[in-house]
Amino acid sequence: MSASAYPGDGQHTAIQAYGIAPPGYRLPAATRLGAVRLQVADLARSLEWYGRVLGLVPLDDESLDREPLGHEPLDGSPSPREPLDRPGRVARLGAFGAGTPLVELRERPGAAPVPRRGRLGLYHYAILLPDRPALGRFLRHLSDIGERAGMSDHFVSEALYLTDPDGLGIEMYADRPRGAWRHEDRQLSMTTIPLDVEAVLGAAGGERWSGMPSGTVLGHVHLYVADLERAAAFYHAGLGLDKTVWNYPGALFLSAGGYHHHLGINTWATGAVPAGPDEARLLEWEVVVPSSRDAAEAIASISAAGGMVEHSADGGVARDPWGTAVRVRGVG
Repeated sequence: MSASAYPGDGQHTAIQAYGIAPPGYRLPAATRLGAVRLQVADLARSLEWYGRVLGLVPLDDESLDREPLGHEPLDGSPSPREPLDRPGRVARLGAFGAGTPLVELRERPGAAPVPRRGRLGLYHYAILLPDRPALGRFLRHLSDIGERAGMSDHFVSEALYLTDPDGLGIEMYADRPRGAWRHEDRQLSMTTIPLDVEAVLGAAGGERWSGMPSGTVLGHVHLYVADLERAAAFYHAGLGLDKTVWNYPGALFLSAGGYHHHLGINTWATGAVPAGPDEARLLEWEVVVPSSRDAAEAIASISAAGGMVEHSADGGVARDPWGTAVRVRGVG
């Protein structure tokens, strides 16, 4: 495998033999994902499921007297605010003892579940476990509690797929070592084949699942979109993610820093429309960059590419062409 350095933007120093860099602004190699913010119908029901099945625990819980994130207009238009039936509640969930949430649940009482064919917006969000043994323990746990899951091997990772009580998609996965990833003609090799269940279970040894382990992070987000070219103009040329896989049927995968993907987009929800305000949905996902300057540059790049943006002290929020909100936040 031959390698070539990142183009000289001063931010990328790793050697990377695959991927297509964006034409202008490029996210720093240290980019990672923050929390996903989800709208759910019944917070108590969701908390029970996320605790029992995923092993996530509330980091705090407070009442809100305003609408969930994701409803504020980004173009300054005077659209009316949408009232809740009663004050909503929010819960931030993470691994036990963690200070950083992976998932934020915002209640909208009576929100309709995701229909079977899906809505433009969330396909799934993906929680990255520290290693294969943790995935094996989680798989055995699902069997113990009778929870059904899809299972796939993607070459770069091994994954389990679940659906929460509102129909929102979740992936739990573990990466293979980067040294084992393959590529050809600057494109990573990713596919979907059956998971070797016995091998994954065997990696767990005799240890049982005891909740979401320390070191777990949000690995990627995968979205339904209506058009890959328009989505690439927003997320590749605007936000500044590299393309890593582009020959997967109806899909495109993008990342920063040589990861296999921080974002997947696909057109598999044929004929779907964006999720509405009274439906369970993704309200916002978060891209975390090393500094507020990095965040401001990313937001400016999206604006220059024609996206609607809203600035904040540590970055800002932008919406893709189908209304999915992404927050870019600097941490330094």
